[in-house]
Amino acid sequence: MSQLPPITVSAFDLDRLEALLDKLPKPASPEINALRAELARANIVEPEEMPPTVVTMNSRVRFAVEGTDETFEKVLCYPRDIDGQPDKISVLAPLGSAMLGLSVGQQIAWPLPGRKTVQVRIEEVLYQPERAGDYNR
Repeated sequence: MSQLPPITVSAFDLDRLEALLDKLPKPASPEINALRAELARANIVEPEEMPPTVVTMNSRVRFAVEGTDETFEKVLCYPRDIDGQPDKISVLAPLGSAMLGLSVGQQIAWPLPGRKTVQVRIEEVLYQPERAGDYNR
């Protein structure tokens, strides 16, 4: 088993995500358990101390597909904020929980239709609420 990359989560995001998880039905799905595991291993920091290159809730992130010139953007959202826009991904989705807390330069496996998986690298955190001083998102 490969070692998971280190992640950082803000104390605000941790509180909000734990409140969300507490409201979900029991028993938990594998996706919910994956998010709990991510939060359990995270380095927790105050929002004002969040490095600007870390993916936090409501961050807009640019990814690069390894071995290609392809890039794409996603916004990491709470489930209530998913409105059918293709650039949004819920933190409760496997890829959403995998994005949370990663930093620029880190990679994750991204499944594509047809069971193909590509490696994507976080190129840039285009918007991060903590960096913008927006602690109400």
